[in-house]
Amino acid sequence: QVQLVESGGGLVQAGGSLRLSCAASGRTVSSYAMAWFRQAPGKEREFVIAISMNGKSTYYRDSVKGRFTISRANAKNTVYLQMNRLKFEDTAVYYCAALSWTFSRSADEYENWGQGTQVTVSS
Repeated sequence: QVQLVESGGGLVQAGGSLRLSCAASGRTVSSYAMAWFRQAPGKEREFVIAISMNGKSTYYRDSVKGRFTISRANAKNTVYLQMNRLKFEDTAVYYCAALSWTFSRSADEYENWGQGTQVTVSS
């Protein structure tokens, strides 16, 4: 099993940027497809972005295309979520997740989760 710890959340004005980090321990992130999900109050957890196990493919939620980027630093065993041009509707708790199989957009498929980090975008 891999343990995941997110950081980097906070309060930002609309149009601003944040970078979230997901530090892994126990196993290397290159052994997993890695994803970010988010959950806003009163809503279900939703897929945001993911990177494949080999790091060659990325997958996006339509609403974040062109604004969010996922990357992986194998030497640091960390996955990053760069969020630019943030919108009010991006406000949510963001979760890092790992899947020891091919990529999936379904939260139910992911075996390992972090505790989440709050992102609040003020309008």
